[in-house]
Amino acid sequence: MSRRNTGVTPQVVNAHACPVREVLDRVAGKWSVQILVAAAHGPIRFTELERGIEGISRRMLTLTLRNLERDGLVTRTVHPTVPPRVEYELTPVARELHETLQRLTDWAERNRTYVAESRATYDERHAPDLVDGGGARR
Repeated sequence: MSRRNTGVTPQVVNAHACPVREVLDRVAGKWSVQILVAAAHGPIRFTELERGIEGISRRMLTLTLRNLERDGLVTRTVHPTVPPRVEYELTPVARELHETLQRLTDWAERNRTYVAESRATYDERHAPDLVDGGGARR
């Protein structure tokens, strides 16, 4: 990193970026996003999340929900029934996050063709660069 006249040092960057990066890593994680989207329409049970999120293991769902609860993004309510019924619901902060995720999703949908075409054009122009010494694509 250059220190020319900016006064920016790795320590300054890390002091500001690390807390933000930590939050973004949590809320932008593959499973977190899917849980937030699934829970956006109101309280949802663990089993509904497990069935609705393809590829997530029970353990990963449990860990991700626990982290989202710890971060104040979901609330966990245990209803005193036999067996106990557990529901998860987004907090107001998570609802705000969901709105942001929805805008990002809308942007991705509007621009996915553009991105695919840009990738194809780039790959055509840089095809030799995409092959390593052994002839395999990176």
